Amino acid sequence: MSQRASIRAALVWAALGVVIAVPLAIAATSPLIAWRQPVYIVAGFAGVVAMALLLLQPLLAGGALPGLPSPRGRRLHGWVGGALVAAVVVHVAGLWLTSPPDVIDALLFASPTPFSAWGVIAMWALFAAALLAALGWRLRIRPRVWRLAHTGLVALAVAGSVVHALLIEGTMGTVSKALLCGAVVLVFVKTVADLRTWTLLRRRRP
Repeated sequence: MSQRASIRAALVWAALGVVIAVPLAIAATSPLIAWRQPVYIVAGFAGVVAMALLLLQPLLAGGALPGLPSPRGRRLHGWVGGALVAAVVVHVAGLWLTSPPDVIDALLFASPTPFSAWGVIAMWALFAAALLAALGWRLRIRPRVWRLAHTGLVALAVAGSVVHALLIEGTMGTVSKALLCGAVVLVFVKTVADLRTWTLLRRRRP
């Protein structure tokens, strides 16, 4: 690896570390968690972790991280996807333990808070994308169809998660949260563009 490539790799990893670490640090030291139950704190922190993992996923899928080319990155993409699902489950389960009626209202789209609906939409889209990734080969779905469906579900999960996070007055700082959400959207869009996923929508010529 050349010196220029080494510097570029260090800058990429440093920038990624800052974008992820700052919101996590702010959430961990937020005054909003004072006097809260430990279950509530864990649930909220799991949501922040989920957003950080959502940023990593497109980078791994597209082989955009230095030192992690496509084959290795895509293997890690599967493991990180599992961790992302687990973080969302912890997030929702913790909120359920602290306030079951609020979670029920959210799942039924009866909550008065708009961010709840977006969170539920993002959750189901994420679960569907993960299930498709796990069972796609067993369902014998054509690769072209599978890729389009997976990308569409992930796009819905990204959009729902970002709106959900931005609408919440939570533990992440306003600026750091906006930067993390912006990074998630930009990375996802760039990965889709680099992989030219939209070309799959074109019909094959006979």
